[in-house]
Amino acid sequence: MSVLAKKIEQEASMIEKFISPGDKLEMKAIQEDNSTDAAEEVKLYKTTVYDVLDDGKIEIVMPMEKTKLVLLPTESEYEVCFFSHGGMYNANIRIVDRQKINNTYVLVSEMITNLHKFQRREYYRFNCIVEMMTRELNKAESDAFGKKLGYLVAENDMERGVIVDISGGGLRFVSRKSFTEGNVLYLRFRLSINDQEKEFRLAAKVISSKEIEKRQNEYENRVKFLYMDNTTREEIIKYIFDEERKNRKNGKR
Repeated sequence: MSVLAKKIEQEASMIEKFISPGDKLEMKAIQEDNSTDAAEEVKLYKTTVYDVLDDGKIEIVMPMEKTKLVLLPTESEYEVCFFSHGGMYNANIRIVDRQKINNTYVLVSEMITNLHKFQRREYYRFNCIVEMMTRELNKAESDAFGKKLGYLVAENDMERGVIVDISGGGLRFVSRKSFTEGNVLYLRFRLSINDQEKEFRLAAKVISSKEIEKRQNEYENRVKFLYMDNTTREEIIKYIFDEERKNRKNGKR
């Protein structure tokens, strides 16, 4: 066996230790512009691993939006987070081919960076349905959160919303009211932590607020948490991964 062939075999074996068919993953295009505003507009695709090949390439189920396949171009590069049995792993990949295998459309990819343990757990978004109350804050109230005095903020004139996905960095929710981009919201909701309901009172900046297509007077809102301490962030992340484990145990993908 040549040195190159041996190296490829070793790399493929290493990948197979951490990544398996059926593992969930999230992928987003690698951007040259790393500014916060640019990063927030990058499209995030959720899909699964189809197979890990002997040469180290990874076949990825082609992602979908609504009912349409997303035909990601060959030679495009993506940052990928794999959610495997051993934890979360990160690597950059390049799409080298698109194929149809057993009636499944897949992207054939090769790694362009080494696979490593993924530390940015707060950015994994978990789909859910959670009731929430919210309202816009004025500057004095926003400053109170910044000084860890959020408990002084009054809970009057709250609007109902429904959280549809959440991460340690922010959430997406649906409401009957639109909100101004850049404004700060007060959020109040409950999550089950260690089988006990815990109430969260948080501040968050509006990233976008758009009317939902074909649903008049309903808005999809994305917000980024502000002034959050590490303990609160870890509690939300724990909720996410506990719920994910429950879903896997119950056979949900």
